[in-house]
Amino acid sequence: MAKIKLTKNELKKQKDALKMYKRYLPTLQLKKQQLQTEIRGIELKARVLAAERDRHLAEFQNWVAVFGEDEAIRRLDGGWIISSGKIRTSTGNIAGVDIPVFRGADFVIDDYDLFAKPLWIDRALDRLSAMLTLDLEIKVLEEQIARLAKELRTTTQRVNLFEKVKIPETAAGIKKIGIYLGDQQTAQVVRGKMAKRKVERVSS
Repeated sequence: MAKIKLTKNELKKQKDALKMYKRYLPTLQLKKQQLQTEIRGIELKARVLAAERDRHLAEFQNWVAVFGEDEAIRRLDGGWIISSGKIRTSTGNIAGVDIPVFRGADFVIDDYDLFAKPLWIDRALDRLSAMLTLDLEIKVLEEQIARLAKELRTTTQRVNLFEKVKIPETAAGIKKIGIYLGDQQTAQVVRGKMAKRKVERVSS
């Protein structure tokens, strides 16, 4: 705790500070709870989307296996002939934190020979784009979680600072100044009485 002056001005300053800390602390605690709730909600949504993506992938792999033409939707280097191009996002705000909000995705489809590819290629590309869309949305949710988690750490540190350091220190400072000023006042009264008796003795 920093050294404090044992004066009435300092007492007022410390009381004002304590009032401010106690007024600000509930706001921080509320923000902390809101961030925790939002993070849990986003984590749940990400898990649901991941399960849906995995289900799509399993169905797709089974479906492709039936036709036995997996290479039909792959490039010569083994990659898919469809790939993610641009993720479309907007900006949202949770508890004062700017977060990306998934709005969709545009995909790049390599040129392919319609006559050389099987008839089901368009349906396969639709399924792949649905899977990739889910994957990209999950990544945006993970970015939301990362940003909110960072803010949660900062907010938690502030809550701890107020609860465990600032409020106890300021309250202790107020008590110390109060005791000192009380002692000074008592001593002043005693000195006044002694001076009065001395005057009375001299007068008589």
